[in-house]
Amino acid sequence: MKAQAISQFVKLYGREPKWIVSAPGRVNIIGEHTDYNDGFVFPMAIERRTVIAAAPAEPSDGLGENEAKIWTSAGEQTGVVSVAPGVAPTADVPWTAYIQGTLTLCAEAGFPAQPFVAVMISDVPLGGGLSSSAALEVSVATLCEAISGKTMDPVKKCLLCQKAEHEFAHMPCGIMDQFISNLGQPDHAMLLDCRSCVPEMVPLTDPAVSILIINSNVKHALTGSEYPERRAACEQAAQILGVKALRDATMDMLNAAKDKLTETQYIRARHVITEDDRTVEAAAACKANDWVKMGELMYQSHASMRDDFQITCSELDTLVDLAAAKGVDGGVYGARMTGGGFGGCAVALVKTDAVEDLMAYFAKEYEAKTGIKPFIFVSRPGNGSAIESCSNG
Repeated sequence: MKAQAISQFVKLYGREPKWIVSAPGRVNIIGEHTDYNDGFVFPMAIERRTVIAAAPAEPSDGLGENEAKIWTSAGEQTGVVSVAPGVAPTADVPWTAYIQGTLTLCAEAGFPAQPFVAVMISDVPLGGGLSSSAALEVSVATLCEAISGKTMDPVKKCLLCQKAEHEFAHMPCGIMDQFISNLGQPDHAMLLDCRSCVPEMVPLTDPAVSILIINSNVKHALTGSEYPERRAACEQAAQILGVKALRDATMDMLNAAKDKLTETQYIRARHVITEDDRTVEAAAACKANDWVKMGELMYQSHASMRDDFQITCSELDTLVDLAAAKGVDGGVYGARMTGGGFGGCAVALVKTDAVEDLMAYFAKEYEAKTGIKPFIFVSRPGNGSAIESCSNG
């Protein structure tokens, strides 16, 4: 994609880019909706990335003072943003909001970008629960590092990108997506303690297993309130249990306080408490190459998201049911919904020598049951954000 970005940049602006940066999407193997509860998550960076090629603005670009112009391959549209500090968020959320928020916060943190023109090309699926938004934010923050010639503290960079999404995109996301997009390592998943912000890189090097990602190609129309409502229910349950966050709660504590909780608060908290335990267990299973155990935990995670957190949908349930029907003998150790929910992707832990057969199987059976063609790909754990090139000329 680097070559594609350079080619498009030259086509649009008539000169070579000075800076090229990139950041990956991610798939969360297990640990869903635990991050904003101070818990554990277990994502990996995928090999699909967002690439930005940029150069200083010139008078012929027609930009005003402190302006930058970005063309994106998503919809082949162009947006103009400000590189100045002090830009206030707006109520609406255009696609440039993620860029604007990151540029503004970088400028205020001492990593200002001079006016620039850019091309952004991404093969991270949009709306698939693979964190195209974090890939965008982290790549923009990485561009600010390249332009300013300074390197940001890695944790502060992740938190800055999260803040941009909170304030400018009005999405109260946890910290997982930005962390793995920034700090992912090849052939490693990341067990992230979302309270301490300390990541543990866990080798995922066994060539006999692969991560299969199946995009259901559905994103159900929602009011936009489902994520904040679930986060609020978790915070309310933690308050009633007398703990800082559900990370600190146990099932014994939850059951003892059941009469004080609404049914919704109870089942939401049950998902988070059990999911934290599953995530730590899955990381241990990964270290031990115990793929059967890891797969079982993935299935348990999906059931919890379906029944307690209620964020799956019939299409995602169908994909996981198809995985279970194949079973270990058919090449599938486990599968689950991944991402925020209500559509998007399923992730499956599979035998590498069965990948081609499984891709054909999921494509055929899922379309037969839903009428929808899925988008299926396999990925090894990829690299985090990178400055691909930065010329001094």
